Amino acid sequence: MSRPLRHSLPFSWYRVGSALLLVVFLSTPLSAAEIRGVRFADNLSLGQDEVFLQGMGVLRWMGLVKVYAGALYLPAGVMGPDWADDVAKCLELAYFRKIEAADFGTASDKLLRQTLDEKAYQQLAARLESFYRLFRDVQPGDHYTLIYRPEQGTELRYNGELLGRIAGEDFARAYFGLWLGEKPIDKRFRDRLLGVAGNRESTS
Repeated sequence: MSRPLRHSLPFSWYRVGSALLLVVFLSTPLSAAEIRGVRFADNLSLGQDEVFLQGMGVLRWMGLVKVYAGALYLPAGVMGPDWADDVAKCLELAYFRKIEAADFGTASDKLLRQTLDEKAYQQLAARLESFYRLFRDVQPGDHYTLIYRPEQGTELRYNGELLGRIAGEDFARAYFGLWLGEKPIDKRFRDRLLGVAGNRESTS
């Protein structure tokens, strides 16, 4: 059973979704997978890197209210549990709910302080502050994308528009870890993204 989001994020479930929704369709797919009305490409071209759909799922507040749909992409030959390696990766999340820009940093920072030790957090603090300033308000149907490429850093895109890039493999590991790490926002959602869930959610 997944951990209740209210234990790790501020107050309303609107804030729950806020730090953690990052999606954009980066290329025209040859084919696509669909879950709860959201279509995700089977593969994406990230510059010189090509990544492939590893898994997808829907995060639900208290197991009932749909917050966002997500999909994880990794290079060929890289398995889900190896996401933290220094390889290209992309996390796409599509909103079902309105989220205010200010809530992204608030919720993300709360979770990161819970999952990182103080030294690790302080090494990221300045970069996190810059990253949080990139976020914009979103409406249902909007998309964010979080993209990491080795030696280039982590990009944040909003409906296809590049908002900024943050350097460091350590930054990517920590931020992607909000969904994929040992203490994610929701373990069942994480396992679906990683492609290791025992029972997958219906794609319809």
